[in-house]
This record gives sequence, structure tokens and C-alpha cells, in this order.
Amino acid sequence: MERQGIPSSLEISVSVEGWEKGSRPRRLRRKSVQFDDLFSSDDSPRLIYINDPRKTNEKYEFTGNEIRTSKYTVITFLPKNLFIQFHRVAYLYFLAIAGLNQLPPLAVFGRTVSLFPLLFVLSVTAIKDGYEDWRRHRSDRNENNREAEVYQFGQFRIKKWKNIHAGEVVKIFCDETIPCDMVLLGTSDPNGVAYIQTMNLDGESNLKTRYARLETTSMCAEVGCYSGIIRCEQPNRNIYEFTANMEYNGHKISLGQSNIVLRGCQLKNTAWIIGVVVYAGQETKAMLNSAISPSKRSKLESYMNRETLWLSVFLFGMCAVVALGMGLWLKEHEHQLDSLPYYRRRYITNVRGNGKYYKFYGIPMEIFFSFLSSVIVFQIMIPISLYISMELVRLGQSYFMIEDAQMYDNSSGSRFQCRSLNINEDLGQIRYIFSDKTGTLTENKMEFQRASVYGKDYGTSLKTTGSPVMRERFSGVLGQRRWKLKSEIKLDTELVKLLHKDITGMERSAAHEFFLTLAACNTVIPIISSSSSSLYDLSSDEVVSIEYQGESPDEQALVAAASAYGFTLIERTSGHIVIDVNGEMLRLDVLGLHEFDSVRKRMSVVIRFPNNAVKVLVKGADTSMLSILDNQIDGCSNGTESARIRNVTENHLNDYSLQGLRTLLIAARELNGAELEEWQVKYEEASTSLSERVTKLRQAAALVECQLNLLGATGVEDKLQEGVPETIESLRQAGIKVWVLTGDKQETAISIGLSCRLLTGDMHQIIINGTSEDDCRRLLADAKARYGVKPLIYTNGCGKLKEGEFLDSTEKLVGSRNLPLALIIDGNSLVYILEKELEPHLFDLATSCRVVLCCRVAPLQKAGIVDLIKSRANDMTLAIGDGANDVSMIQMADVGVGICGQEGRQAVMASDFAMGQFRFLKRLLLVHGHWNYQRVGYLVLYNFYRNAVFVLMLFWYA
Repeated sequence: MERQGIPSSLEISVSVEGWEKGSRPRRLRRKSVQFDDLFSSDDSPRLIYINDPRKTNEKYEFTGNEIRTSKYTVITFLPKNLFIQFHRVAYLYFLAIAGLNQLPPLAVFGRTVSLFPLLFVLSVTAIKDGYEDWRRHRSDRNENNREAEVYQFGQFRIKKWKNIHAGEVVKIFCDETIPCDMVLLGTSDPNGVAYIQTMNLDGESNLKTRYARLETTSMCAEVGCYSGIIRCEQPNRNIYEFTANMEYNGHKISLGQSNIVLRGCQLKNTAWIIGVVVYAGQETKAMLNSAISPSKRSKLESYMNRETLWLSVFLFGMCAVVALGMGLWLKEHEHQLDSLPYYRRRYITNVRGNGKYYKFYGIPMEIFFSFLSSVIVFQIMIPISLYISMELVRLGQSYFMIEDAQMYDNSSGSRFQCRSLNINEDLGQIRYIFSDKTGTLTENKMEFQRASVYGKDYGTSLKTTGSPVMRERFSGVLGQRRWKLKSEIKLDTELVKLLHKDITGMERSAAHEFFLTLAACNTVIPIISSSSSSLYDLSSDEVVSIEYQGESPDEQALVAAASAYGFTLIERTSGHIVIDVNGEMLRLDVLGLHEFDSVRKRMSVVIRFPNNAVKVLVKGADTSMLSILDNQIDGCSNGTESARIRNVTENHLNDYSLQGLRTLLIAARELNGAELEEWQVKYEEASTSLSERVTKLRQAAALVECQLNLLGATGVEDKLQEGVPETIESLRQAGIKVWVLTGDKQETAISIGLSCRLLTGDMHQIIINGTSEDDCRRLLADAKARYGVKPLIYTNGCGKLKEGEFLDSTEKLVGSRNLPLALIIDGNSLVYILEKELEPHLFDLATSCRVVLCCRVAPLQKAGIVDLIKSRANDMTLAIGDGANDVSMIQMADVGVGICGQEGRQAVMASDFAMGQFRFLKRLLLVHGHWNYQRVGYLVLYNFYRNAVFVLMLFWYA
């Protein structure tokens, strides 16, 4: 088992990565591990001495920066390739036949000629594998011989990538690729900001912000003073986490994921950066994440293996009949063997009868040799040519699919990809489709639609301001500068009037703080193009184009909406942000940032205003935010107004969810001196900790993320992709069941299900939202009994209900077996169902439903649902998704399809087929899948029947 490394969370996932060729990777095995235990004698923190690679690697325990992605070398190619090829049992059969033909008594055909078919098959496959591996060697050689500037002998000198080692200081210029994983020491920006594009790593085109700590920028200012010690975690696969600290000038500096740049990324919009190498070569996060996708076999090939076994039995039966007949004939003519015209023990070379004798082994041995000779003669009953023919047919099929103009995505310029040639025919046998929602059924292009501010709903009278939107500031007091947004934003006129009213009051104050939170509480990077000498010059009347780059489309939509309403984020550094508030520049000092995580499900930023007031601004999911709100809103004398606003906002949230909108709650509060001091101590301690950093940061966040004042809620629309409803309807008419597995809340998922025709009005929705094992057992039993599914015996805590007994006999639906059912289940219930003995009951209920919709599910739960069907039903499964959270589901399914979406290329890299949009799935399965299966089926049958005719003819005349 390959060592997973050390993620910075309390609970980690240990992945068993080893698998044999042609087998499925083993399931992930989860194990709770204390972080301190990981720093044992074997996994102690890695020490990096800055600008001292020799001392860093004095024990020769770190690898160089040379990489190798090839499978073979010149020495290992032949034995390793033959070992892999002979995993096909049919090849062992053909090898045994060729071996038998080399024995003198059994040489039916020429000894050399009998080897040609097997040698041809092995040679063709070896040449193909060798060519592919040669291309990998060539790619590796080009990659290893790239050059970068490394600090040596008092100056930066050119050095090949393969010669770079941990501890060396490297300088990278704009548009260059990062050669290894480096901790930033300084950048060309005075604030230490660098912009990184991670497209080569995860496919995301959005720029990411990375920071050099201000304490280390002095190293780059004084040439040659690179020093210090970095203590970091051991190499691991987690590209979104990094835990380390640095000792420099007697101070301990915390380092996190925002301070490291990874191999394969590109430097953008930054003149240069300088960093120290912490991971090199095969230990970089990019290389640790380049695992080979699991090899999959088509169902038809597995069926062929079974048929080959039965044909072998039939073949041996025919050979036994021939051998038995040979024995009976020899027994009957035992005394005439020298005189029979077709069987003599002696060659007749002259009239005297003198000549060479056959070597007669006796009747039993002659029977045995006759059996083996018959095996050689009848060997074509199992056609060796079929395997080569199938590979050539699959190659042609892949060409037809790739060149299909109707599966070309004009919006992204991407064509269909065949990443696996082994399972083309499986596309015509799919029975279950497991689909992600965001980015797969929807476009993953977020648009700000609705807002609830201080208990009032805005967005019902939205008006488009043009395309592209240009929001002009009011002249006079607000100056002449205008910001031009890239995307189209819709504005609510009433909300615009409220923000610009020259009045004081709680409603206007809450609205200002609401949009200030949207502009400040994020990690979005503003990209501004302006010919003006200063962005702060409000006397200029030029139009400034501004574009927002962020890791989350939701954040980009919220920041763009804030800009459209007058709160424009124009600058972000590690220490401050600048927001143009209706023409006035507001500089806010960032004291700390608590990023979004799956446990807290919220994000917060602590900022200091110019008047020295300190506030915490928070946004997050309603499930995590409602519990940390204050009972009273600031300014209310009692809790009546607070309760009213809270209840109205929750109603607005439900309305937004029913419309299919993604929702967030916005809240804030002011911190006093004692709270700020306590938080700063905890935050600094957690930031510099090497053990349990994430847990400590959550504890620090809990100090300020409490007693919050509710400001409002947002509703962001994620539109359906083109042709999704029609595609789902066609797949359903073809007898294919479509299940949707999503991480969204239940109301949003149901709304999207209705809009894409996955759910219909005549369906009866079975909702399973259990909070315990007994609760889930009861809900499953009730649903199965009420809708006529096979009854279930279960314990209700007070006794057992008998088989066929219902919770309420009046609720049983008459004729319910013919009703279209839709099962809706949440991730919390799946925790108790998938890990307990309730799996069979979920399977019985789910397979009797026309639609299954799983909400709030984790990536491993997606894989668990797919495995539930695969292990209990003899039906083909297909999983389709576009994000990293869909990889486990795609690899678990019989056929995995990746969408070239906006969430990166992790799903595409792990898939068997890739395409631009979900609607192409209709043509892929119902056209190409049908043709592929039909044609390969005819090919297999033709080969078997043709060879059977030849063999039976030989058998008849034998």
C-alpha cells in the first residue's frame, strides 16, 4: 500500500491504491487517525534548510526532481509486457496448443507455423504498448530537460529541472511553469501576491491567489540572504491542503495552502516569484495524484470468457470421441496394422519390404496421442483472430464517435473523447445512469437572482441593465468613474433606491452591510484593465473593465452582484482589501480569514474599518448559520422584530429553494476589544500549529462566529444545460433509469428534478430523512408497506410488527404497485443505511422506484450508491459527472463519463469517455451504444459459428 501522506485534518482517508492489471481498484477504507500519531519516527516533519540542499538531503532520503511516467524500460519491457498480456486466459490456451504442436508425435501442423498466430497477436499488442510507452519516455525527457533559474554561487543560474533538489531557491518568471512544489519567499508585488493558473493540475482556468509572507520578502530584497528552516508535512496527495511553519530571524511563521505553489501550475499577471523547493519529482502533489485509472473489462468480453470455457468443454468432448473411435478402430484392426492401406507401422521403400518402422507406442498411448492431436486440429473452435478483430472494430467505433459532429460542443470547442477502447459495446447495455447535478445537468454558471435584506424580498421585479452590463455611478458626488462588468447582471430598482437613499435607518444600514459582506467575505481576485495612471483617480471619466476570478462560481456571482449594486471589489492582498463604495474608496484591513470547509459550511473574515471598528462578516449554508444567530438584531429593543425578520428570511429561503436557487445566509457582528484579543491569540496559535491545525482553526472561528446579526439571504441560479429535459425523457423511454446524486439541499434538488423532467407531477414522492438507524429502518419499512413493495419485518422499540402489517392501514394506497414512485433520500440517512444491514431494504425500495434523488451526499456515498446496484443487480451502470467529487462514482461504475465543465478536469481524467454536455448522452447510448453492441455481437457470433462449421466438418470426416 502506498503511503497516503499527512493531510491537515483530524480524520483522514487511507486509500488502498494497489491493483492488479484488469482488476477493479479496491474500495476506500476509512480510518480515524490522530494527527500526532502521523508524526512518528517514520513520519516526522520534513526539514527544509533554505538555500542549503546538501544539508537538507544529507541522509539521501529525498528524491530528485526527475519524473518518470513510463511503465517499461529496455530491460523490463519484454518480461513485464508478456506477463501483462498473458493475464488473458485465452492466450494461455493458445500457448499450450503451440507447445503441444512442438512434440514430434503430435506435430499436426508445422512446428514453426503453429507459433505464428500467437506470436502475431503478442507482437501487435507489444508494438502498440511499446509505442505508447516510447511516447511517455519522450514526454518525460522533454519535461525533465526544461530549464529554470536556481540560486547558485551568489546568483541565479540556468539549471535543468531534473537537477533541482529540495532546499534550493528557484526564481520563476511570468507565464512560466512551476517545476516543483515551492513555498513562496517573495514576489514582484510589494504585498507578496502572486496569481497562479492551475489548469495543468486540475483543469480550472480561474486564477488562484498565492501569498509570500511579508516577513520573508526581505530575503528577496537582499540578494544572498536566503536562510531559515521550514518544517512541513510529509508528501501527500492533497492539493488543497498544506501544513508547515518556518523559523526565520528567531520568529516562527505559519505557512498554509495559500503560501505554496505546485508543480505544473503557471505564473500569471506577476512578473516573478522566488520560492524554496519543499517537494520535488515523484514526491510533488501533482505526481502523487497521477495514479493510473482502473482498467475495466466489457461485459461482452466477460461473457466470451464464459462461452470460451463451455466451448473448451465441447472441444474436449469431441476430441474424446475421436480418441475413443481411434482406440476402437485400432483394437479391431490390431493384427492388420502392417497391411492396412491407411495405417501401417512400416514404410514401404522397396519391393522386398525393407524400410523404416513407425514407433508404435501401444493402443493406450496412441489413444492419448490421438486426443492431443485432435485438440491441435480442432483448436480453431476458439478463434484467436477474434481478439485482434475486436480491437480493430473498437478502434473504428471510437473513430466514428470522436468524429461525430452531433457530439461536438461549440461553446467549449471540445469534441467527444474515447479514453478507453475496451468497453465501447457496454454503452449499448446501460440500465442505470447515476448523474451529478451541478455542472452536469446544470451549466454551473451562477447568476444572482434574489436577495432577502432585512426581511424584505428583492428580485421579483428584476430588470436587465444591458449586455454586457455597465453600471454607471451617479455623477457629481460620486465622481465620474464607471466600472464595466464582464457578465450580465440584473438589478432590482427598489433595492438600488434603498442603497442610494440619503437616510439613516436599520433597513438601509443592513443593506449596506449586506453588500459589503458579499464584496469582502470571499477569496475572489479582481482583474482590472485600465489605462489610467491610478485607479483611485475619480476625476477620470474612462470606463474601467473589471473581471473577477475565483475558485467558486458562487463567489464570483455574489461579488459581481455586489459590484453591480455599487460595492466594487478592486484590490485584494493578504493584508487588506479595497472596495469602491458608490465612488468612495474604502480600505479594510484583513485581520484573519476562516475559509469555507465541509464541517462548518460557512466562511468568515475579520476586518478592521478605517474608524478602528472591527467586525466579523460571515456567509454560509442555512443549516449551519441559523444556530449561531443572535436572538436580537442590533437596534431592536426586544426579540419580536428579530424573530419576525428571521422567520420571514427563512420563508424566503424556502421559496428560493423551491425555485431551484442556491441559497446562502449573510450575517455579521462587531467585536469588542476582549473578544478580538482572545481570537487573535487563538488564531495565531492555530495558524502556526503543525498538528491538528484545521481543528484548532475551527475552534478559533467558533469564538467569533456566534451571536451574529442576520442581514439577509441570497438566491443564485444555476441554469439547466441545453437539452437536458429532452435527454432524460428519451433515456427513460428507452428503459434506462436515471438517478441524481447531488450535494445540494433537498428543496433545490427537487426543484431541479421537476424542471429537468426527472420528477413529474403524477409521481408519489417517498422522502427518507432519518436521524438514526431505527428512524431509517422505520421509514423504509413504512414506505415498502404503503406502496406495495415486499414487506419488511423490523423492530420499533416496543415489539415486532408482523410481516404485512402497516403503520397505518388507512394510508395504504390502492393499486400502489402501478404508481410511479420517486425516492428522495438525504446523505444523513445514507450514513445509517449504507453502513448497516439496511442496504437490502434500500435496494428493494430504490429499484421499485422510477426515480431516485439523493441529496447532501458525500463523494464516497456516491460511490456507495453505485456499488449498491452493481453488487446486487446484474445490470450495467453508468456514472456521469464533471467535478473532483464525482471521481469515486465514475471509477466505481461500469462506464464512467466525464463532462468537460467548469469544476476542473478531474472527472475527465478518471473517466472512460468524455464529452462537452449532458445532452450528448442520448446519442452516445441510443445510437452509438446500440450500434457498437450490435456490430461487436455479430462479429463474435460470426467468428464462433464460422469456426464451428470448420471444426464440425473435420470432426465428421474424422
